[in-house]
Amino acid sequence: MKEPSRPSPAPELRTGQMLHFGSLFALLVVVTFVWGLLGKPSCIAFWTAVAFPILHQVWVWLAWRIELKNSAISNTIGFKGYLITFFVLFSGRFLSLAWLAFQDLGSLGLNNSAIALLTLCLLLPGLYAMYSVQRYFGMARAAGGDHFDTRYRNAPLVKDGIFRFTENGMYLYAFLLFWAIAIGFNSSAALLVAAFSHAYIWVHFYATEKPDMEYLYAPPNI
Repeated sequence: MKEPSRPSPAPELRTGQMLHFGSLFALLVVVTFVWGLLGKPSCIAFWTAVAFPILHQVWVWLAWRIELKNSAISNTIGFKGYLITFFVLFSGRFLSLAWLAFQDLGSLGLNNSAIALLTLCLLLPGLYAMYSVQRYFGMARAAGGDHFDTRYRNAPLVKDGIFRFTENGMYLYAFLLFWAIAIGFNSSAALLVAAFSHAYIWVHFYATEKPDMEYLYAPPNI
């Protein structure tokens, strides 16, 4: 059955990207300045941990927009290939941050009680958000499955788990896991990268995801 046409063309590759790269540049200026104030710790580990969020989100931007334009991702590496790359880069965000945090262990100067309390407060909602995504939303859908398969677009709005409290549990709460890693290792450098990663995912939301959602979920022309 032919899919109903949509009232507007798919977002162009460049749509929202002035906001994306302008915000990224501003964030990197701030990150570089604060890293300098911290004494420029663990140079290789630090910039590797910064690079993974950028590589991940640039990959998602390119893959989504190319797919919406001409289905080139589906016709080459396929949705499975996209997902593998997505989750390799996503895992890299956690692993590179943990590596940095280990290299910079103890620099934040918190006592053990504060570390335990703060880490628990960050870890619990973060883990609950990830569980909710897996249990009620599905990782493939969370990774942008609606750009590749119309079945995801017809799925009902999730109102269970963390999504009872917010429509965007992934960005609001799941990213607290990065903060938990930084606090757990008592690392100021990792905390800076966690803040960058959390801010940058909201740039992705407004610059890339929101325009795509407005297209994908617009009422079709029958």
